[in-house]
Amino acid sequence: MALNQTRRSALKLLAAVPLARAFDWTGGAIADDAVKDIASMKPGEFVWQPELSKDGPVAVIVSLADQRVHVYRNGIRIAVSTCSTGKPGHRTPTGVFTVLQKDKHHHSSTYNNAPMPNMNRLTWSGIALHAGRLPGYPASHGCIRLPVKFSALLFQVTHIGTPVIIAGGHSAPREVVHPGLVLSRYAEDEFIDAEAALKKKALPGFSHEDNATAPVSVLISRADARAFILENGRIIAEGTARIKQPETPLGSHVFVLVRPHDERRGLQWHAVGYHHSDTAGFAEPDESLIKRVGADRNVIDVMTEKMHPGMTLMLTDLPAHADTKSGRDFVIATTDDG
Repeated sequence: MALNQTRRSALKLLAAVPLARAFDWTGGAIADDAVKDIASMKPGEFVWQPELSKDGPVAVIVSLADQRVHVYRNGIRIAVSTCSTGKPGHRTPTGVFTVLQKDKHHHSSTYNNAPMPNMNRLTWSGIALHAGRLPGYPASHGCIRLPVKFSALLFQVTHIGTPVIIAGGHSAPREVVHPGLVLSRYAEDEFIDAEAALKKKALPGFSHEDNATAPVSVLISRADARAFILENGRIIAEGTARIKQPETPLGSHVFVLVRPHDERRGLQWHAVGYHHSDTAGFAEPDESLIKRVGADRNVIDVMTEKMHPGMTLMLTDLPAHADTKSGRDFVIATTDDG
């Protein structure tokens, strides 16, 4: 199923992963001095330890069943917070989203001008990360409410295009190195060119206005055997996806590009697998999975030109489909509710 640049589109994704396990933290300046167990955190509590990883691409994972938000930078978890997601009838949609807009002093245009401080917008229809009341259970109209201080800290590290994975279950990021451009292998001189191009680019900016690096996502649908490249949420290239063993599921995975890997002469990614529920089993993303994926030359050429640190690659077994969208609001992966 072909999609064009102006068509309103989305990619539905359901995958499989177990919920994040309890993790011990030694408190920092903002955390308690005692070691914290994530599972025992009370509403409004969080841990923030940015010194564990001081730079690199950020990925946010929202665990619906746990009512927790996990923040990873350069593949290392630097923060965990309690949250409150959508109540019955307003369930928070699951899937892979990217930060579309940031507004420190936002007010809702839907719910009586309600304040939404430190807002990281995920859809133009109203789903966002922001500060709000945390009663200890899902209580929002679909947004992810956060402790006020945590929301301000998170606001400082996200950028336009930061991936936000909302799921019932998920894996922790793991390092994957692909000996090529992911959608193809490459020769020695091509690696040198890719390495040079990547080192010239920074993470996308804080807003669209200061975005010297436009955020790019690559979507692969096994059902359609199609590959899509999106820049600022708009499709700029598409073609056939060449998937080895096409009868074998890929699962649902997100790969975040980190940097060239000089030793292995490939690209280093941090990969996360996830599922809309917290009960299904899953296959963690690994090198063998990413090696199964290829694409038409025109797609590879655009990806080579546009790739940057923080670029995301999404894999799914489900088809791409038409859905409502507005402007740069491209819901990369979502269930029907929300």
